[in-house]
Amino acid sequence: MTFYNRTEELDALADAFDASGSDLVVIYGRRRVGKTELLKAFCNDRPHIYFLAAQEAERRQREKFTEQVATHFEDRVPRINGWDEAFTYLGEKLQTEQTVVVIDEFPYLVAENDSIPSYLQAFVDEQLDGTDSMLILCGSSVSTMESEVLGHESPLYGRRTAQFDVRPFSFEQAREVITYGIGDAVRSYAVTGGTPMYLTLFDYDAPLAANIRSRILSPSVVLYNEPEFLLRTELRTPARYMSILEAVALGHTTPNEVSGATGIDSGPLSKYLQTLRRLRLLEREVPVTASNKKSKRSRYRVADEFLRFWFRYVEPNRSGIEEAPDVVYRGTIAPDLPTHVATTFEDVCREALWAGIRRGDVDPYSELGRWWYGEHEVDIVGLAPNDDRLLLAECKWTSDPVGRSLVERLRTKADHVRWGPGDRTEHFALFSKSGFVDGLADEVDDNWSLYGLSDLEALFATA
Repeated sequence: MTFYNRTEELDALADAFDASGSDLVVIYGRRRVGKTELLKAFCNDRPHIYFLAAQEAERRQREKFTEQVATHFEDRVPRINGWDEAFTYLGEKLQTEQTVVVIDEFPYLVAENDSIPSYLQAFVDEQLDGTDSMLILCGSSVSTMESEVLGHESPLYGRRTAQFDVRPFSFEQAREVITYGIGDAVRSYAVTGGTPMYLTLFDYDAPLAANIRSRILSPSVVLYNEPEFLLRTELRTPARYMSILEAVALGHTTPNEVSGATGIDSGPLSKYLQTLRRLRLLEREVPVTASNKKSKRSRYRVADEFLRFWFRYVEPNRSGIEEAPDVVYRGTIAPDLPTHVATTFEDVCREALWAGIRRGDVDPYSELGRWWYGEHEVDIVGLAPNDDRLLLAECKWTSDPVGRSLVERLRTKADHVRWGPGDRTEHFALFSKSGFVDGLADEVDDNWSLYGLSDLEALFATA
């Protein structure tokens, strides 16, 4: 797979390796986000030992690890009786050469022997320290990495010199892969999200519809069963979790709505929701103006665009897809896809505003997020408390140009957003896929900004 982006992570790893002294680096993140490709790119031109742990017996894991260390240093494989001896052997060899040592999928080792973090503590304190080598622990089980490596109770707590929480690509980063024009790029991102593996499976010389049909709506391709595979690798009984994700993807966003759609009582549901958040499959949102982030006005959303697409269109229609995928696409997905993309478009617009703020092309705001209260909602509200300035923005993924009625509605909504003093400054912005009716730009004052797709793309332009 072609390696994209991650330049900040690569530069930080290179700086740490080139500096004097040893390093313990922790890299973690959800499956498929490109952690292994990042490690391979970093290790490519440096002396390294790359060990990929697997779900197999501890003794065999230890033997493979020792064999790789011996092979790297052109040594005879020693007789090793425990992980403490294996790490001692590695430590002796690191005295002779600056080396990057990678243990990928580290949680698999911990699952077989929960004393391994203690053995590594002794190794880091007594043998890695004093060398110029680097030990990298990498894992896809975020909960295990946070508890067994980064957590306060872990023997390794406080010993890391750097950590990287590898996330899916933002829309701006994904544009390096998505070669469509800006409009189709937003539509495509709404399907694949920013997970590198999903992005690279699409053929961007083909229309998006063809990619959806050939790369997702076929039982023989990877993405057809990918979400179920991900859940089964993390959870013993994924059925209820899948029903929750499907309910949220279909628009049931509050705990009460999810409970009603799934039939799961509120008590157990709370634990399921927490688990899905810990696995980074669900996100919890509160209105951006909420002073208490534990606000009861919370909503949930599927944290990944591809998972949201899959649970909205694939999981509920599996029988039809296996019999007549083109009929499902034409009759179910294509007519509803603009509604699905509209949510992604809001996220892309917010990301574009942050890009403009960083470059100084947009007035600064400390927070940007959704706002709602009762029947009133605003797609993006920006807060600048130091200046008592409020931004209200709407994002329209429609086939018709935005007209004057939306301007009036947004002005009215501003009266319902309780934030700041009575004499606060209010700025407004409209984002539109299909532009604006003639004359609208001349009718609004300087407190309004209108962004078509080309203007949106300009916000992402580098300085």
